[in-house]
Amino acid sequence: MRPFEYEEPRSIEEAVSLLGAPGKNRLLAGGTDLLVRLKRREWPVDRVINLKRIETLRGIEERGDWVTVGALTTIEELERSEVVAKRWPLLREAAMEMASPQVRAMATAGGNLCNASPAADLAPPLLCLDAQMIAVGPRGERTIAIRSFFAGPGRTALAPDEILTGIRIPSAPARGCFIKFCTRRAMDLAVVSVACAVVSKETRLALGAVAPTPIRVAASAEEAAMRCAPIDDVRATAEYRRELVRVLAGRALAKAAS
Repeated sequence: MRPFEYEEPRSIEEAVSLLGAPGKNRLLAGGTDLLVRLKRREWPVDRVINLKRIETLRGIEERGDWVTVGALTTIEELERSEVVAKRWPLLREAAMEMASPQVRAMATAGGNLCNASPAADLAPPLLCLDAQMIAVGPRGERTIAIRSFFAGPGRTALAPDEILTGIRIPSAPARGCFIKFCTRRAMDLAVVSVACAVVSKETRLALGAVAPTPIRVAASAEEAAMRCAPIDDVRATAEYRRELVRVLAGRALAKAAS
């Protein structure tokens, strides 16, 4: 690991200022991805900015028509949240499917989304729930619809000097499910993931690991298979993934309708 400067800001404003300073700066949330990449020297970095001292970035709070999940809220906290379990079982299922209990105790909701992996487990449920991403930078706060948040593998709509501070979800409850297919039973990335939610009378479907970004698709197994754009890699072929989308989307739609 190469040497770097280390900062622990106590406020969002201080963190934004540090992030915008000259050099290659990286934010530390849970650290489950960043520290691995630094040890492997995959990411050059001049300054690591640890956000863990900023308490306003934590927690799950109901505010009128919205529920706000702080960016530093851990996956374990999502899994244990009564609000999440009661309103959105598909989001809780996604949290329970992630990695190991040890990783879930450290990994954060914001980190999972800002890594912008096509296979990010939280993305398909949040796409179904029409979540909004709250970003803060030198120009103030702005809201980004989650459908516009993912720009490509490892890329988001955040400006280089912006920080994701929270995820805002409409408070309307949704029944549904999250299905993740992996090559092993635990500690694995999705080969295909599918989330389905019924909000009021509208059925919504989203996919992970089968396109450059997680995507929302029409609530049809056949259309989902047509819309996805999977690749061949060491875990599965594109053809296999496309067929999995058809099968798993059908199962998710049937379960959500029951």
